[in-house]
Amino acid sequence: MKRWIKYAKPYWVYFVLGPLCMIVEVIGEVLMPKFLAGIIDYGTGQKDIAGASEIYRRIFEKAGSQPPFIVAIMCAMIITAVLMLIGGVGGAYFGAKASVNYAADLRSDIYRRVQGFSFSNIDKFSTGSLVTRLTNDVTQIQNFINILLRMCLRSPGMLIGGIIMACVVSVRLTLTLLIGLPVIVAAVFYLIKVALPRFTNQQSKIDTLNSTVQENVTNIRVVKSFVREEHEKGKFGTANGNLRQAQFDAMRSMIIMQPFLTLVMNVILILIFWFGGNMLVRGTLSPGSLTAFITYITQIMMSLVMMTMIFVNLSRAMASGKRIAEVLDEETDIKDNLTPEAENVTVKEGAIEFKNVSFRYYKSSDEKVLDNINLTIPAGKTVGIIGSTGSGKSTLVSLIARLYDADEGEVLVDGVNVRDYKLYNLREGIGFVLQKNVLFSGSIKDNLLWGNPEASDEEVAAMAKCAQADGFITSFPEGYDTSLEQGGTNVSGGQKQRLCIARALLKNPKILVLDDSTSAVDTATEARIRKTFTNELKGSTKIIIAQRISSVIDSDMIVVLNEGKITGTGTHDELMENNTEYREIYFSQVDKKEGA
Repeated sequence: MKRWIKYAKPYWVYFVLGPLCMIVEVIGEVLMPKFLAGIIDYGTGQKDIAGASEIYRRIFEKAGSQPPFIVAIMCAMIITAVLMLIGGVGGAYFGAKASVNYAADLRSDIYRRVQGFSFSNIDKFSTGSLVTRLTNDVTQIQNFINILLRMCLRSPGMLIGGIIMACVVSVRLTLTLLIGLPVIVAAVFYLIKVALPRFTNQQSKIDTLNSTVQENVTNIRVVKSFVREEHEKGKFGTANGNLRQAQFDAMRSMIIMQPFLTLVMNVILILIFWFGGNMLVRGTLSPGSLTAFITYITQIMMSLVMMTMIFVNLSRAMASGKRIAEVLDEETDIKDNLTPEAENVTVKEGAIEFKNVSFRYYKSSDEKVLDNINLTIPAGKTVGIIGSTGSGKSTLVSLIARLYDADEGEVLVDGVNVRDYKLYNLREGIGFVLQKNVLFSGSIKDNLLWGNPEASDEEVAAMAKCAQADGFITSFPEGYDTSLEQGGTNVSGGQKQRLCIARALLKNPKILVLDDSTSAVDTATEARIRKTFTNELKGSTKIIIAQRISSVIDSDMIVVLNEGKITGTGTHDELMENNTEYREIYFSQVDKKEGA
């Protein structure tokens, strides 16, 4: 409970004032039937029944005036109605303020938690699931808090007040409630037991639907190019149908519950009319008292229905809260080093060393993605990494920035274990152009400034020229202010790669990693980009991962990876002389060129 209470503490005033305002409305609800009973009894000439009219008359006599009785009661009812209005509006206002602020803080905490996840943490949750937990699940908790603040005192208050006032009118008639109350209580407990697992299943189906929609919309160009619209429609239809069925299953209990509660209420009302009518005929109960009693019984039954709705929303909130807790409780396997010493450790030279490094994606698996890697990369050198698909090239460089942590061995940067850096200091000194290039919605300039938010327009243009991107940027009517769609889908693959390279260059990192980031660029443009690295990043360590020999042929050192192991290191000439695998890659690409 401490986890959930902490989000309420900053807004405790709203959490207190909301229910208190609802109490004002409850008091009015309880008084109104009594006022109405006085008017009915006075109008029918039964002024002395139960002494009701006399009580009201004495109140106004003490006030020093004797206005007409019905007018006086009507004035009291109007005042009560106004107070009820103020209480109802206040309760709704403070309930909304409390629930909205609570949800906003909770959502922020979840988002910050996700931002702190390592790649392996994120792999445990689908993107669609995280989106659902940040939106739909938080909304369910927000709705529950809003309903709870408005009903937590109103429903019990009406229930208790209604029972007391009903007993004041007629204890005998009140006993009629004993027929229906046990049935209603049993129905509520049954509802909670059945609804919770069904709402949990519903939220998981929303995850699947969100993932399906996101995947389709993000990759709409691929879908259309392979004419797979009908397949995707079927896939969406299946996910949508599963969600529809899950929602229907979750609401089925409510579908049955509402008519059932109405039936119980109607049976009780019939019995009250029967017994109350007999008492009215015998003269032991006034018409006004019977009317008030029926109103009180209705209030009691409605309060029970409202409490049922609270329990229904509690079931939904519990299901959502459990899913949110899974994110908040996820143990981040890459923890930031927050020691005072780590604050001053930064990447200064860019020297890298791998010592007996091994890594597995699945810790329970015997298969290693990287196996006993030993590699030294001097500061300021250009290193090419080449190997077959799945050989571990991207994983190797991910260990440098602690996107993953090695299972065995050490990764050192400037002689310091990467675990001894503060994550910000480590990653601030490393520039990544990932295999999957990502641009964000906004202008081209906004995207480039990710590399250095303080960069001037001249610096942005200079780095764009180094990445061979300035030419096509300035060809756009709006130049650097051209808006990019989500993911940069309105530029070509080669243009996207060059923008990502320019973004990394603006960072002026001590270590620059290019993970197959020029695969969509022609060889002549790629050569010009590599040339700028020599001029603009003279003191930086450059790691180039590539499939093409031409991308790494001029590197100071080339590393050959195969099945997670280093099978050779050296210059191009050295590897051509003593590394069979490198020669096979080289001649396979040369033969393809000659064949072309």
